[in-house]
Order: sequence, then C-alpha cells, then structure tokens
Amino acid sequence: MWWIYSKFSPEQIDKIRLHFREANYIYVLISIVFAFLSHLSRAYRWNYLLQPMGYTTRFRNNVMAIGISYIINLLIPRSGEVSRALIMQKYENIPFEKAFGTIFAERAIDLIILFLLAVLAFSVQYQTLKEFVFSRIPLYKLILVFSVLLAIVLLIILYSRTSNSKLSKKIRTFIEGFKTGILSVLRMKKAGLFILHTVFIWTMYLLMFYITFFAIKETAMLSFPVIITSFVVGGLVIAFTNGGFGYYPIFIAQLLLLFDVPYETGTAFGWIAWTSQFIVVLTFGLSSFILLPILNKKSQNTWQK
Repeated sequence: MWWIYSKFSPEQIDKIRLHFREANYIYVLISIVFAFLSHLSRAYRWNYLLQPMGYTTRFRNNVMAIGISYIINLLIPRSGEVSRALIMQKYENIPFEKAFGTIFAERAIDLIILFLLAVLAFSVQYQTLKEFVFSRIPLYKLILVFSVLLAIVLLIILYSRTSNSKLSKKIRTFIEGFKTGILSVLRMKKAGLFILHTVFIWTMYLLMFYITFFAIKETAMLSFPVIITSFVVGGLVIAFTNGGFGYYPIFIAQLLLLFDVPYETGTAFGWIAWTSQFIVVLTFGLSSFILLPILNKKSQNTWQK
C-alpha cells in the first residue's frame, strides 16, 4: 500500500480527497443495509446444514459466530471459518469437525457461485479480464499452491489410515465428522429454502457493490459488464486475502482504469466500497465478541433457575 500510494502526486491525492468529500454517502448506507441482510440470511441458512445431523442452534449464536469469523478473517485469511466451528462447539455443543464440515460445504457452494459469475464476467469481458488477472496472478503459482496443499492433505489421510497412534485416531475421528458435515448438504430436508437463501445472499452482495457506484458521479454511469467484472475481481481479492485489506482498492482502481475510469476516481471508489464494508465487519464483529458470552451466560442462568 505504501509503495503504491507513495507514487501518487499531490494533485492526485487532492483529486481522491475531492471524491471523498463529494461522494453521496446515502448510497453507501444503503449498501451497508444490503450487507447486513446478507449476514442474517447466511446465519439462518446455516441451520439447514446443521439440522440433518440432529442439531438445532440458536439463531443469535449463528449470527454472532459469523460476525466474529468475518473480523478474524481480516487478521488471517480463512481463519474465521475455524472460529465459527469453535463457537458452535462451545455454545451449541456441536463437535468441531462436524460444524467445520458444514462451513466447508457452505464455502464450497459460495466458491462455485463466484466461479459461475467469473465465467459470466469472462464471457462479456474476456480479453480485458484475461490480461488483467493473469498478469497479476500467474497460473503456475496457483497450481503450485493447490498441489502442495493437496499433497499435505493426502499425506495426512494416508497417515491416519496406516497408523494406530492416538494422533491418527484423532485424525480419523476428525475426518469422519468433517465428512458428515460436508455430506449434510445432500441430506437437507429444505434444500429449496437453502437455495433461495443462497440466491438472496449473492443478490445482496451484488446489490451492495452495485449501489456504491452511484456514490461517485463518475462511476454512476458504468455499464453492467463493467460492474459484474469489477464485482468478480473484488470477490476474488477478498476470498484469497485477509478480507481484501489494502489489496481491494488497488485492484479495483487498476481494473476500472482499463474501462477509462481515472485512476484517482477508481481509487476513491475502491476505498469507499471497501471501507463501508470494513465498518460493517468491525462493528458486527466487535459487538458479537462482546455479546456472545454475555447473552449465553444469561441463557444458562435462566435455564438453571
């Protein structure tokens, strides 16, 4: 971030500041509402994966677990999914491996949707996206990373099946519970509602991104292909980094530059779009950290009485 922004001239900095001052933050507030609705829907959708295993959780705990996971993802990418499973284990008595399996299944579905949107974006902006993505994310590096991770997973599975040590038994127990959690997606009794919530969540994601374009008059008239392309790139950046911290505005500005949006305008838009969601994550996450033990302590005291 420092290296990129240190190359900005004083005039460019002034233009970015001007965009921030003149932005219409009503649209930003609307995008925040869409974001929060998506979080609530995700929390409710989670129960459809937990119910086939015989677990019924409290909705508020689902909401707060997701809030905490989002804020932890800002520190270490994808570590929030582990925290969600740990919270379910502590407050809802769901085995960690089973809860983690449902989260893995949920994320896999989200990744498939992001992939389908990426296919749509490539179909409408193939040459632009091809040059942009592969010039910044070399394909061989992605293949190398996934190959190493796959090799590690296979070695762990092989060890658990060929050894009778205490560790291997724990690994086998984890794998079985994890598999049960993943397969819960195939045993849902309300698959239709799960799909509806999934569509709603991603519609909210797209709307919260789309509505933010109207905050700056120079980006308000961009076409749908540009918006969907920017949305996909932004989604990929968030998915593979710590919540897009620092990277998101840079990538969005560089992409919009290819569509004749001035770099200063794209930078301002990127920061407004990312910061508004960061505020949601920060507020949502911190309040969840505080309220989760308090509300569950009250519930436990009421039950004991």
